[in-house]
Amino acid sequence: MKPKQIPGVPAQKSGGFHDTESKKQYKATEINAKFEILKKRLFSINKWKDYCGKASSEFKHFSESGQPVNRTPQRGDFIRIGIPGPGTKEANGYDWVEITNIAHRQIDNYESYLITCRPSKDPNQPKGRIAHFYRVSATSNIMIAKEGDLLKAGVYGRNEKPNFNAGFLDKIRNFMIAIGGMLGIAKIQWKLLTDGLLDF
Repeated sequence: MKPKQIPGVPAQKSGGFHDTESKKQYKATEINAKFEILKKRLFSINKWKDYCGKASSEFKHFSESGQPVNRTPQRGDFIRIGIPGPGTKEANGYDWVEITNIAHRQIDNYESYLITCRPSKDPNQPKGRIAHFYRVSATSNIMIAKEGDLLKAGVYGRNEKPNFNAGFLDKIRNFMIAIGGMLGIAKIQWKLLTDGLLDF
């Protein structure tokens, strides 16, 4: 199976990848209002776990300077992720990603918003190493789209490889979680998010 070619999502070059999607159909008279709700949910990072349920990862939104925030995300912001299972020693049990791009596309009856994230350091430890189980070359691309009478939420993982630039225990942890992710365990977590975003 080949990765989907999606505008704005980086090309798959090496390592693991996944395409995780959820879809919901609405009446033409409802679709625009429902898309506004979905957009608000996408941009409410601190509430993602509420939408996903107890089994999901925890997501917390931080500013470029590493302060907790509760606002629309911006490029340069960070997301702290508390995944089920062991966390990194590097960042006190958490994984971190930086928001590297936010894109909006609108063509005819199609509209989408895309948030691209990359593994990063803990912003409060600027001299630390990448605090994530994947290398910095990996991206997670979270997208919502409206096309005709259909709403879609998707997460597209690209170029996923274990992060070995870490302490000994984190190397083992990163390898185990990255391999599990590449074998489909991460897809289960992302499916909780894509389903949850559309569950309103």
